[in-house]
Amino acid sequence: MEQEGRFVVTHADADAAVLKDVDRGQVHTLGGNPGVEQSEVIEGVLEPEPPMEVTYRLVEIETRRHLPIEESPEPPTEQERELAAEQAAGEVTRRERAGIGELHVLTVPDETTEAAVEDVLDDEATLVRAARLEVNRVEIRSEPGVVSVRYLP
Repeated sequence: MEQEGRFVVTHADADAAVLKDVDRGQVHTLGGNPGVEQSEVIEGVLEPEPPMEVTYRLVEIETRRHLPIEESPEPPTEQERELAAEQAAGEVTRRERAGIGELHVLTVPDETTEAAVEDVLDDEATLVRAARLEVNRVEIRSEPGVVSVRYLP
């Protein structure tokens, strides 16, 4: 049965690729790699490969784009610092941005800021959320105790 949707490429090598459905959360392993790359967002159609129907193939690509997630050298904004100051360590505040996107501000212990940034950079959920929000890039800013994740148009 064909499945149409938006998919994030969570893994890709020469022989296979793994796509995660952005809206349904399902994970699909492709039996081969049709030229997709990790961190791409693909709108298209998948179908199970016979006879076992445990792997899939990408039968149609409507759109595809790379979705960069990058650490910025810029510090968090004043608004982001204020949000972080109002919450306890380990908490996150989410705010919609004017137009498209979101802002997430995490308050972390000073000594774990760098590790928190790495976690956000490596977290598949960051990529999936960015695809769901239909943004074009994700920017991470930090300073000791504050990590801001900006989902940008």
